[in-house]
Amino acid sequence: MLAKDTKLHSRLLIARAILLRCQAQLAPDYTTLVYKGCAKQSFTDPAGIYSQALSALFQTLLSQSMKVKFYKTTTGTGQTTITGVISVTLCQQAPNFSRQTLWQNLAARIQLYGCYMLYEVAGFAQISGMEMLFKTCGATNVAGTGFEERRDTAFSVLESGMVSNHGFYTTNYQSVYLLGQCEGDVGDSDCGECVKSAVQRAQVECGSSISGQIYLHKCFISYNYYPNGVPRRSSSSSYPHSSSSSSGTGQNTGKTVAIILGGAASVGFLVILLMFARGVMKKKHDGFRAHLEVGFFLVENFFPWLSF
Repeated sequence: MLAKDTKLHSRLLIARAILLRCQAQLAPDYTTLVYKGCAKQSFTDPAGIYSQALSALFQTLLSQSMKVKFYKTTTGTGQTTITGVISVTLCQQAPNFSRQTLWQNLAARIQLYGCYMLYEVAGFAQISGMEMLFKTCGATNVAGTGFEERRDTAFSVLESGMVSNHGFYTTNYQSVYLLGQCEGDVGDSDCGECVKSAVQRAQVECGSSISGQIYLHKCFISYNYYPNGVPRRSSSSSYPHSSSSSSGTGQNTGKTVAIILGGAASVGFLVILLMFARGVMKKKHDGFRAHLEVGFFLVENFFPWLSF
């Protein structure tokens, strides 16, 4: 009997470990760096005035990122006026962006997968909201398979969805997963024009690539095509590999779909664990042990990627 108790306890520990592992796999890394851009111009700061203004700006942006999805503010006076913007779309809050790499630049932008931050010192030359800052295109091409027609139709859905949803939209159209976002203070009409420009860029720059990300100054879009359907596994090998046209690392937005599927698996597994607990309350030890064995059978057969 003691041996049975030991084995049962061991399996319960394994079940708990599997659930924790599943939760860890489902947690997306929205803090992955996509790109960073710094102005070539720098400033001298012998009195530390700019440094103090930047420090105050960063603290304000980080504080506001826990409260709102988009925030724009200015700090300082005269020539030391600095405008800062932070946009938190998918992160719970913005991470603590490293100031040391930006300290002496008149302007800089850090784009992570789930959020971005930028600042500009007064007098810095403005650029068009339609200017392309960064792109990545998948290494795999699917020309001649009808993909481009399907993708272009999906782009049309994205364009209309961005306007009606006021600047942020995701959709899955015929195995093409798309995501778009405009900067928070961009109006619906301007957002639509920006996304339209990004779509045209994607069509030209990425051609028949299976995936792509286009970042303009005021908006960005991302698409992923799954010819065999949305993958069930959450490992990076299930997604198209991207080749960057500039420095930085891209993050596949198609992972969002896998997160949803994985979330369903996690919920199902949690239900199984609750069934175990119910067995403890209503059945004797042997009955509960049998219930546990059934639970592990279900996990092994319906969630095979949770191997143990």
